[in-house]
Formats: sequence, structure tokens, C-alpha cells
Amino acid sequence: MPFQFLNFKSRKLFSLFSSRRFSCKILPMERILTYQITRGTAGQSILAFLKQKRYSHSVITQLKKTECGILINGIWAYTSHILKESDLLAIRLAEPCGTDAACPKALPFRVVYEDEDLLIADKPAGMPVHPSMGHLENTLANAAAFHAMQRRECYPFRCVNRLDRDTSGLAIIAKHAYSSCVLNQQMRERAIHRTYYAIAEGITEISGTIDAPIARKAPSVIERTVDFASGEPAVTHYERLACRNGLSFLKLWLETGRTHQIRVHMRYCGHPLIGDFLYHPNPGDSGMKRQALHAGNLTFYHPVTGQLQKAFAPLPEDMMQLFPMDIAQQP
Repeated sequence: MPFQFLNFKSRKLFSLFSSRRFSCKILPMERILTYQITRGTAGQSILAFLKQKRYSHSVITQLKKTECGILINGIWAYTSHILKESDLLAIRLAEPCGTDAACPKALPFRVVYEDEDLLIADKPAGMPVHPSMGHLENTLANAAAFHAMQRRECYPFRCVNRLDRDTSGLAIIAKHAYSSCVLNQQMRERAIHRTYYAIAEGITEISGTIDAPIARKAPSVIERTVDFASGEPAVTHYERLACRNGLSFLKLWLETGRTHQIRVHMRYCGHPLIGDFLYHPNPGDSGMKRQALHAGNLTFYHPVTGQLQKAFAPLPEDMMQLFPMDIAQQP
């Protein structure tokens, strides 16, 4: 489907934008996507077309409420409008600067990739993703808000993939609601492939699969355990890349995404991650101050262009000291 991307500053496209003036330097996030209707897509309603493009019900509802959220050839249109060949459908995604946004803080994190639709961050260990009690100003949300402010942008924080506070590595942040809904659909369909790297106690098998359901371990609200009676399905694959000093350096990938899945499964098979003070019965003195787990590779389809995206984050220093591995060469 032919389409083009238009920045909000391209005011010549629609008269709506030519009359606007902003006194503030930081602008709410606005994204305009345009679709040239072809013979193959003509004859259907705007609603049907948007559903084909994976716009969620909530995003479509918001577009209906947005001033000039849906335009056909420059004219505000209803979703019941029937598309004709050569029509130009324009979608205006407006992201308000809400009062619930995280407080911007200049915190260290590396931007791996960024465009108008998403940001891929390399999160350091020790940084929570979302604010919570006791962690209101030291999170990835705070760091991303500061980064957006530096770029004169403002949008709600929507992190697509979860990472534990002490797990380092790649996190995808959606910059608008459409990007978020498409990426979350990919997560549910397991189209976002994540590769992790870990250091485990002992010498594991060369490769293996751990198929063991996971449930919350009562009465804790944090700890998880393998529970074949009431747990949710969980499957982890691993490959041993190296071993030394009684430790194994592993590459792992998941079929499911349960809380603490890798950490629970490695403990279950007798090879807990070093530094994991929650799941390692005797963490010892490996030098690791947190679980040795890193989200090093991501592949997914760009929510707007549909192109395959690949991202890579090198091993952090604390893991490199034990296994100086170049994971960039890993498929």
C-alpha cells in the first residue's frame, strides 16, 4: 500500500495546520500518516481499511474525537465513508502532553534507534522501566521524558516489552497510540523476537528447551516458581556459547513472556543466574551485583513501514568482565 509520512510542520498539506501558532517550545507529539487508495482497496469503508491496517478499536475511537483526525482529500470524514480509487486518506495522530507523564530526568541510557514512531533504548541495569513507589524519578520513563524534551517532543510513555529493573538491554518505546497498538499486537502474536544473554551457575548442556509452567509463589507478590498444577505455559530455549570457571555463558530465546521466566527456568533446571539474589539459593562472590541477564537482540516489524527492524545492544561491562564475548556476531 503506497503511503508517505508527513511531519506536523508540513502545514501546507491541510489548511487546519496553516492557522496554528504555538508559543511553547515543546510541542505535543503529532503524526500524520497518508494512504493513497488504490483499486484493490477502494470500495470499502474507512473503518474497514483502518482495521486492515491494524488500528485498534481504541485508536479509531480517539481518531473520531480528534479534530480533523480522519481526512479524505483534505475534508474531515466519518469512518463510514466509502473509499474511492485515488482518494488520499490522511490520519492525524495527536498525543497530548498529559499531567501523568513521568518527570523528565537526565539519566544515562543509550538510544539505539529512533524515528517519528518509536525509540529503541539500551536500558542499564538498576533502572526500573516504569515509576512506582520508591522509584519515581530514576526510571526509563523519566530518562525517555528528558530525551523527548531535548528533542522538543512530548508523548506518553509506552514501553512495549518488559524488562526487570536489574536486567539490562533493549526496550521498545512507542511514540504514539497507533505504533503502540501495532507493536503490542506483534507481542501477542510472538512476532517480536528477543534474544537474551545470561551467565548461569555450573556447566549446562550444550543446548536445551525448558517447558515448565510458571505461577506466582504465594504469599509473595514478586517471586515466581514452576507450578505444573496452576502455572501458565512457559517455554525457554537456550544454547551454551562458552563456559569457564564453573560458569556457562548462554544465549536464550523465549516462546512465552512470563514474569521472571528466564530466571525461574534456569533455577528450575539447576543452573540459576549468578547475582540473582531472588532465585539463586547461594549467589556467592561472582562479582555480579545483579542477575547476569541482558536483552541483546530484537527483531520486529516496523509498526508503520512494515519493514523488518533489527536492534543490538552489546554486553554491559559487568558481564564482559566474566565473559568478554562479542554477541554482535550472534544470529
